[in-house]
Amino acid sequence: MRLLFRTILSLAVAAAFATPFAAPLAAQTYPSKPVTIVVGFTPGAASDLIARTVGERLGAVFNQTVIVDNRAGASGNIAATYVARAPADGHTLLIGVDAIMTSNVYLFKDIAFDPVKDFRPISNAGANIIGLAVAADLPVKNVAELIAYAKANPGKLSYGSSGIGSPHHLSGELLRKLTGVQITHVPYKGGGAAINDLVGGHIPMAFLSMSAAVPMLSTGKIKLLAVVEKTRYAGMPELPTIGETVPGFEMSSWLGFFAPAGTPDAIVAQLNSEIGKILKSDAVRDKFSALGFAAAGSTPAELAETVKTGLEVRGQLIKAAGIQQE
Repeated sequence: MRLLFRTILSLAVAAAFATPFAAPLAAQTYPSKPVTIVVGFTPGAASDLIARTVGERLGAVFNQTVIVDNRAGASGNIAATYVARAPADGHTLLIGVDAIMTSNVYLFKDIAFDPVKDFRPISNAGANIIGLAVAADLPVKNVAELIAYAKANPGKLSYGSSGIGSPHHLSGELLRKLTGVQITHVPYKGGGAAINDLVGGHIPMAFLSMSAAVPMLSTGKIKLLAVVEKTRYAGMPELPTIGETVPGFEMSSWLGFFAPAGTPDAIVAQLNSEIGKILKSDAVRDKFSALGFAAAGSTPAELAETVKTGLEVRGQLIKAAGIQQE
């Protein structure tokens, strides 16, 4: 009886001391094999370039190979579904863009993942800055003049975007909602086609990623009026935000790192710390800025809140725009 009691007591003590050390142990043994960062778009896309830049540096820190796996298709849904079903051990990560983690829920009928329940947020990576550009011959110099022109010419203006339901499209819908202007959406299959038609004079305005818009400023055929983010873009601080003219206007195109739900806290914390250090480095910030991307890390909780807010805002805009699910 006394032996049985001692055995039970020993097990109880062992269990009590095992829990506090479980999380650190998981971090010490991670990563134990190559890490894969899954990207939902083709090589060369902003998400791909960011994954490769961060992945290369993570590999050096972890002394492990970091693989970038491009699983393009269905607006990123294929990649997200793959990661949602992957083992929750931190060895398979997702570059989740705002469209995948918020808008797609409202744009697709048969979506095989839940952006909240199926993932653990790790860290924001930053924002893909979007600008409001107009043709050089449009007689406006700022957002206020554009709104006045649109109201004086209802239905005359159309705006291009990189596709239905994209943050570029929803920026136009938000402008319509908050100002009452009548502008017509013209969706393109990517920002490149939209900028080409703007430069060619086929559309009078467009919401474009800065990476596409800035190189075209030298042609003298387009003008940048503002950015859609809440705050001014550090790369072009002289450019105002639309919100400075239209109170309440804010749209952001962001990217973040996610792991499958159930990934241990210690691994999430380790990834958050290392990715945060990488994003703060001058070399990475400068490289991203050249792409029209503002690098900025976050806590997992902050990224979770970004997803939650995005789901609410995007849902309202997509419903108001009358966009039907595919």
